Amino acid sequence: MSLSLFQQANRCLQSSDCNDKYTLTRALARAWRAGELSLDSTEPVEPIGEAGRPDKPHLVSPKNLPRRSVNSESGRIILAHALAHIEFNAINLALDAVYRFRDMPRKFYSDWIRVADEEAYHFSLLEQYLKDRGHAYGDYDAHNGLWEMAQKTAHDVMIRMALVPRVLEARGLDVTPGIMAKLQQVHDMEFVEHLKIIQRDEIGHVAIGNHWFKYLCAQRQLESRETFKQLINDYMKGSLRGPYDEVARKQAGFTEQEIADLKALEL
Repeated sequence: MSLSLFQQANRCLQSSDCNDKYTLTRALARAWRAGELSLDSTEPVEPIGEAGRPDKPHLVSPKNLPRRSVNSESGRIILAHALAHIEFNAINLALDAVYRFRDMPRKFYSDWIRVADEEAYHFSLLEQYLKDRGHAYGDYDAHNGLWEMAQKTAHDVMIRMALVPRVLEARGLDVTPGIMAKLQQVHDMEFVEHLKIIQRDEIGHVAIGNHWFKYLCAQRQLESRETFKQLINDYMKGSLRGPYDEVARKQAGFTEQEIADLKALEL
């Protein structure tokens, strides 16, 4: 008898140890690809709460986080820690999408298991970067914005697809090229190579969010551009900021019209 994908995803999601979450998530992906997990489940979906995470980092307001200049090694370590925290949260976000949203096509689960697997790999790259410099994930404060959005969108898979991959994760596509350029100036090529991998994969993750948002809009007979603008207005009014990396966003499935909509929403 095969194990339930949903139970196994929740097991990964609830793990609070970084190493365990990494190991369990990558094992989940292998088991799914091997056909060892089923979409059968008799257990109801639990209300969203806090995802499994270690006691540290302490969570604070974004305005209380340390500055992240790349001109010193300490600044690059702080930056790597901040990005590791984003990747750790992204593992949980992908796992929660797998666990929470039932009755979706099989490809939906394949897509988000792939995302969780790749986010776990990204976290391991940044965690090793920190270890090699005498630091660890948890050494600095962090914020909880990504998971807070997961909680706000837990009631509707379409809204989750709109606001997490298409807004919060897509923001990474906009800012990462600039970060890489600064790191190249200070010759931290190891960090640059890590970010090249992350940027490449994140384009795919945002594309997955784009696909499923538009799939769900079509299923509900909603016009995707107007629906997206309304959701931005409802959930993120006043918090949208550019500039936007149009090349990366187009690679991830945004149209020119959708990018123009984002720019207009800033006004």
